[in-house]
Amino acid sequence: MKIKQFEYKPLAHYSYAIVSNGEMAIIDPERNPKEYYAFAEANNAKIKAVIETHPHADFVSSHLQIHKETGATIYNSAKLGADYKHTAFDDGDRLTIGAISLTAINTPGHSPDSITIMAQADDNIALFTGDTLFIGDVGRPDLRENVGNTKAKREALAEMMYHTMTTKFNEIPDHAVVYPAHGAGSLCGKNLSDANSSTLGNERLGNWAFKKQSKEEFMATLLDGQPFIPSYFGFNVDINKKGADNLEPAIASVPFKNKTATDGIIVDVRNEADFKKGHLKGSINIQGLSKDAKFETWLGAIIEPKEPFTLVIDHEKNKEELLHRVSKIGYEKQLKAVITLDNSNLETTPILDIDHFKNNKELYTIVDIRNTSEIENEHYFDQALAHPLNNLRHTADTIPTNKPIVVHCAGGYRSAAGSSILQKKLNGVNIYDLSDAINKFK
Repeated sequence: MKIKQFEYKPLAHYSYAIVSNGEMAIIDPERNPKEYYAFAEANNAKIKAVIETHPHADFVSSHLQIHKETGATIYNSAKLGADYKHTAFDDGDRLTIGAISLTAINTPGHSPDSITIMAQADDNIALFTGDTLFIGDVGRPDLRENVGNTKAKREALAEMMYHTMTTKFNEIPDHAVVYPAHGAGSLCGKNLSDANSSTLGNERLGNWAFKKQSKEEFMATLLDGQPFIPSYFGFNVDINKKGADNLEPAIASVPFKNKTATDGIIVDVRNEADFKKGHLKGSINIQGLSKDAKFETWLGAIIEPKEPFTLVIDHEKNKEELLHRVSKIGYEKQLKAVITLDNSNLETTPILDIDHFKNNKELYTIVDIRNTSEIENEHYFDQALAHPLNNLRHTADTIPTNKPIVVHCAGGYRSAAGSSILQKKLNGVNIYDLSDAINKFK
């Protein structure tokens, strides 16, 4: 049994290919299917199946494109209510890939339609658990209250997860390898491990969700302290239920304009130093040039689904990569254009005098834009006002403007976005980004 794990780090997403005897199955593919095609070609394998463990909230999947381009059958739970042609894959359903048997296990809890795929070849067993069982945690139960074919309140899903964790894996041996759809950094859970796989035996020993506890205790732990839900999550569930458009034609339709200006909602992806030196008035600085930056998460948290926007990049050579990143969350259709700047009529961002701030903090309004759980866990400034970045566009107007404003996060990436939002929303006020100088105050 040959298993390949693919990782997309900005979304902490894992997808998989299973190859046996010239046949291949793909599990939870990302938006761009090219790496799966390359793997199939390198292994002289035909793609026979593409399996969705559930309709993903945090990224757009290429399952429909893979079906169109390869003829592979799409498998998912009948409870998903998929709009595309598919084969139901639920408790006890089985398919074969070469010498490998793939069996579906309904494992609701993260979503009502979640499944786990058990792959077996001789004594080798692998569990592709989607967003049900992570390494060290389980999937959050609060993403399907308002979207999807089957909606469920978080309490009902938490109870389903308890049933899943106490019954669904009991007959599977300890040596089964666990392959989740996400790792540390994903917003689909709260305490995910850095490890990209484990064994079921190790999870039984170390994962809190396997510990003996009452249903009430389990549900209370699961529901407590979950991270914020980005604006785009429900939007992506609906896209994945319908099936996304083929990638290349979708991004090819976005116009590019060199050295120009624009208005409306503007997302400037350049690094913060270049942005601060000169940007179009009202631009939001969501840095996207670093391959590891969580650009997709913050684009989808700050910009609402279907909200038209323009993307500012540094050079035309980076256009393709940035368009692919926008498409990871299905925002290419609302992208009006990609542009570069002509360096005229640009605004600058004032630079904070760190020493003056350090010695006169009372002269500034300090805005902490970290997530609520981070703020509750640790304060850097006692007088700071909490305005988490994911909601800052909506709460900015409540921030006092009688003093200069200093924006901080935990490392500098988010404060670049937050300070630019406040610069757009609060006219006539000096807005400063503490950036990575926050490390001097920890």
